[in-house]
Amino acid sequence: MTEQRRGVTLIGMPGAGKSTVGVLLSKRLALDFVDSDLAIQVREGRTLQQIIDAGGHLRLREIEAAVLLGIDPHGRVVATGGSAIYSDAAMRHLGAGSTIVYLDVPLAELRRRITDYDTRGIARRPEQGFAPSARDSTSATPRSASTAPTLARSSCSSASAPRCSRALSRGDSAAARTASS
Repeated sequence: MTEQRRGVTLIGMPGAGKSTVGVLLSKRLALDFVDSDLAIQVREGRTLQQIIDAGGHLRLREIEAAVLLGIDPHGRVVATGGSAIYSDAAMRHLGAGSTIVYLDVPLAELRRRITDYDTRGIARRPEQGFAPSARDSTSATPRSASTAPTLARSSCSSASAPRCSRALSRGDSAAARTASS
């Protein structure tokens, strides 16, 4: 029996650069690439925002969890949606076959990047602003650390994605943080 190659799963806030870094990292590591937001849209035949409009943010989170549980993380880079961390089962599943990397981007930068907040399809409570609240934190580190066996932090951004992907491909999250500055 051949050993399956461990993958990489990227988590982080909406706008953190998971999809951008994911494509570059998958090329660098010669791994398949899966964007879970796109997988959700293909499966459902509608956009993330349309799913939220029809069924609410919790429905999108349910669908996201099901899609993530259906992805084999071995041998691929997975760019998750910003709310992937809300599913403990999905995080355990992804962590069993991949190294989970949290892309840490300052809130001010996320606000600059996200210009279509109300129509982007972000799975949040209707009254919730962009910043995480104490009641419903979207900070991936505390929640994911308890459910994912391998968690690294990186401050990769779209601008530094090539340098970060090289550092992450070497398994060096400290170098990825340096590459992003």
